[in-house]
Amino acid sequence: MRRVPLAVVALTAAVLPAGCDGTPTPRPTPSAPTSAPAPPTIDYSAWQAGASKPVADKLYPKHGTAALDVLHYDLKLAWRPEDKTLTGTATLRLRPTVDASEIKLDFKPYALDEVSVNGLATEGAKVTAEKLVVPATVKTDEPVTLTVGYHGKPATTPMPSHRGDVEPLGLTVTKDGSLWTMQEPFGAFTWYPANDQPSDKALYDIAVTVPAGWSAIAAGTPAGQSGTTFRYRSTDPMASYLQTLAVGKYKKIAAEGPNGLPLTYWYRPGVDERLLPSLKKSPSFISFLEKRFGPYPFPTGGIVIVDSASGMETQQMITMGGRPAKFDPAAYEEDLLHEYAHHWFGDSVSPSTWTDLWLNEGWATYVQFLYQQSLDGFSDAELETYLRQGDARLRKRLGPPGSPQAANFAESNVYICPAAMLKELNDALGDAEFFALGKAWVQTQRNTQQDRASFIAFVNKQTGKDFTKLINTWLDARSTPK
Repeated sequence: MRRVPLAVVALTAAVLPAGCDGTPTPRPTPSAPTSAPAPPTIDYSAWQAGASKPVADKLYPKHGTAALDVLHYDLKLAWRPEDKTLTGTATLRLRPTVDASEIKLDFKPYALDEVSVNGLATEGAKVTAEKLVVPATVKTDEPVTLTVGYHGKPATTPMPSHRGDVEPLGLTVTKDGSLWTMQEPFGAFTWYPANDQPSDKALYDIAVTVPAGWSAIAAGTPAGQSGTTFRYRSTDPMASYLQTLAVGKYKKIAAEGPNGLPLTYWYRPGVDERLLPSLKKSPSFISFLEKRFGPYPFPTGGIVIVDSASGMETQQMITMGGRPAKFDPAAYEEDLLHEYAHHWFGDSVSPSTWTDLWLNEGWATYVQFLYQQSLDGFSDAELETYLRQGDARLRKRLGPPGSPQAANFAESNVYICPAAMLKELNDALGDAEFFALGKAWVQTQRNTQQDRASFIAFVNKQTGKDFTKLINTWLDARSTPK
């Protein structure tokens, strides 16, 4: 998520098996009811890269489930701006992690047009209390295919935070009928059935049909356009909060990043031109990050501008607000660098639960300060002083970063305080060993979910030193560690 707006004034110049069992099937008599046809056998190994180990999120227990592992989302959507109606068919490949008599996913109330499990129509499916509940007997580790057809008018959900740039989460409809979304820590459920929590990463195929003259942008790799249908595919697994959707009258700029990386910038003509010079600096931002942390972790990248004051590190396609409270090109570019840094720290390597949001934001914030330092030349001592002063103030007001409060999502303590911890780790190791650590972390743990314990274990193994006390103290202390 976009960096917290803390000015650095002091630092700058200013498989379900199916099929026959070999037993002949008796011919039914005219009076006997026929059985439903057996569903076709599906090779679920095609989506094995989307396998995860979901865990219940203690911070937001009403969202997501550890009972299901979504392997793949196939979303076919159509948007009608004239009556602000979204029509969708979502096909989910699911691996149950427990035996159950129902499938339950996060979903805003839409009218259900069809629901089927393994191709067989299912009666009794309903949406209640923002949950889609589908009666179906499922077995542990025996994947099933759930298909849901739906339509309705999108509605957002509140963000549990007191940040200055707080906006409703989920699919947002603008006055002219355009769409955009940001959905951290949740909100994907406002436009498709989702296991809306960070530990369940999945593959995606998305096709969005829009009116002539409009464009649709989603996270992932562009997979072609047929008429007014835009397609995107994610072959690297993605947490639901990192998906995005924007629909509007956009114009596209194609560019190239380091090593031929395809980049795409989407902007609204007559609205976003002032931002284009900053967007076009993306290759330099990526080069800065690659030098320290290795190759960009995805096959394509880009930015889409939306009608927001915030920004979000949505995977392969940053969703960036086009109406910051006060536009400062330098600050906007620092935000972009921060969001790109998340593609290593947060997108490719994701937190298992929101308790460890510091693992995303601490790294992205510290890297952002290093980028500022490379431009403005302030000293390590000045950075140390700034971080410690901010850390003391934030711990007193919001508590330690390792124990975030549900009502204070993504507030400043999970940015500045872990960044201060990483500064201490950097000082203890020196630049060469610190960046080798960061590079090894993101390159060897690609497409995984991690937590505090796994990070500490990795640091200790990688460095051959025991940093357990340092890390835990900075994450748990009520006041700034000495």
